[in-house]
Amino acid sequence: MKPRVSIIMGSTSDMPVMEAAAKFLGDMEVPFEINALSAHRTPALVESFASGAASRGIEVIIAAAGGAAHLPGVIAASTVLPVIGVPIRSSNSIGGLDSLYSIVQMPSGIPVATVAIDGAQNAAILACQILAVGDAVLRERLVKFKSGLANKIAKANDELAAIGMPFKV
Repeated sequence: MKPRVSIIMGSTSDMPVMEAAAKFLGDMEVPFEINALSAHRTPALVESFASGAASRGIEVIIAAAGGAAHLPGVIAASTVLPVIGVPIRSSNSIGGLDSLYSIVQMPSGIPVATVAIDGAQNAAILACQILAVGDAVLRERLVKFKSGLANKIAKANDELAAIGMPFKV
């Protein structure tokens, strides 16, 4: 089995956040890999990874970074594959806002799709939606997932309706 999605993080300290992406990809039965690469400490490895990802069968890259958060942009500069950035709230970030701005404010020609701060699950969902354009089986799994979200809200409303309170109509 070859990975279709690559999850890259600037440091293994990002793993507690990125586990949500790995779990969702696993639930959707999408093969993935996980690696730590640093745009600042291992720039040559980042460039080599990014420029060779497509030839290894990778179709989408999820790149997470905190602080200055250059990793997603550096990867996007070296590949034509879609890159999804996950800003990380880290010990060296300003509540994750610096990471968000660093990822979302890419120059023209180097797009990085960006999710919310610590939004690893949404990054995996977006990666699956990208893959599902040409994968009917994955598309059906996503339909079931989205259906489950709607069912959760319907159930929550039924539970709220059952709560009795004075003046609740």
